[in-house]
Amino acid sequence: MSAREDVLDALERVLIEEGERAATLEAVAARAEVSKGGLLYHFGSKRALVEGLAERMLDLAALDLEQMAAAPDGPSAYYVRSSVYEDSPFDRALVAGSRLSHGEDAPVRAAFDRIREDWLRLIRQEVGDDAIAEAIMLIGDGLYYNALLDSTGHPDAARREQNLEALLAVVARMRERAGTD
Repeated sequence: MSAREDVLDALERVLIEEGERAATLEAVAARAEVSKGGLLYHFGSKRALVEGLAERMLDLAALDLEQMAAAPDGPSAYYVRSSVYEDSPFDRALVAGSRLSHGEDAPVRAAFDRIREDWLRLIRQEVGDDAIAEAIMLIGDGLYYNALLDSTGHPDAARREQNLEALLAVVARMRERAGTD
């Protein structure tokens, strides 16, 4: 792994664990175990660091989008099934990006908008109905939100899996209604 990637990993950890206010250049450099000058070599400013995070989000989203497009059970089922926090590099990048406020995070906001639109486009192509595509997105968004908060109220994995399968059945019925199955 490169020093640049180490710095982005450090930024993610600081944002996730301590929040935006703690994500100073000095704190990120210390977490990455590089000097502030070393950080500035790769990212000349805090804005450049945030832009680096946005680029990482988009790169990871592109890989996810490829998997979503190729999913045997279709983009809709893939989206819902993958809307569970698994501490993957993509999850960490998304959560870190979400910890930024609306101040200096314009590149991250733009990345979130593009990622969401790309997911929605694939689901729309599959189901052919804007409202159904949006409903499927909202199901996945709700699952992800609850997974992040661990507030599902279902303490065991078997129960969570049962609920996920029930939601996937709902998605299948929605797809049928749209005439795609």
